[in-house]
Amino acid sequence: MIDPNLLFALISFYFVMYVTPGPNNAMVLASGLKFGFVKTIPHMSGITIGHVLQLILVCLGLGKIFQIFPQLQNILKILCSLYLLYLGYKIVGSFSKIKEDNSRPLKFHEAALFQIVNPKAWTISSMAASSFLPKDDSLFFSILLISIVALIICPLSISPWAAFGSSIRNLVKNNKLKALIEYFLAFLLLITAILIVIQK
Repeated sequence: MIDPNLLFALISFYFVMYVTPGPNNAMVLASGLKFGFVKTIPHMSGITIGHVLQLILVCLGLGKIFQIFPQLQNILKILCSLYLLYLGYKIVGSFSKIKEDNSRPLKFHEAALFQIVNPKAWTISSMAASSFLPKDDSLFFSILLISIVALIICPLSISPWAAFGSSIRNLVKNNKLKALIEYFLAFLLLITAILIVIQK
């Protein structure tokens, strides 16, 4: 029997955690801006499936590896931050000079694999497993429940970021304004990378 209060709390938790700024949201915003919403769908799908698989592994006990090797979390933070800095570097000039840019959006498997180095995704998975995994139900049913909720809420929460980026892409025609947006997004990625590193 599913506890309605627990289900509502789980949905609220996922929505807040997924919709708030983080590496995935920054990346889909940049992808929507640069490539449009439709071409960003594989990226968003990869994030969703990659995170659900990550969540299942944490529920099965993988999350304890961070308790045994706490330095592993720091390594993931550094790798994630370096990738975001690289992405910020690549985004400058890519929107205002899109015809000269040969880059492509992240593929499904690339976005899924990125969750391995995404510290926010590990945090969400660990918090969900520790807070919403019912102790009196079967492990299979409990994991199935929180995985299905994640599968539904994750794309609903991150897609507005891609849609916002795509809308800017379609509305903004002035190259100077495009360049300004590029630098602003690069700055956001820089701030995100710094926050990831300094977060305890």
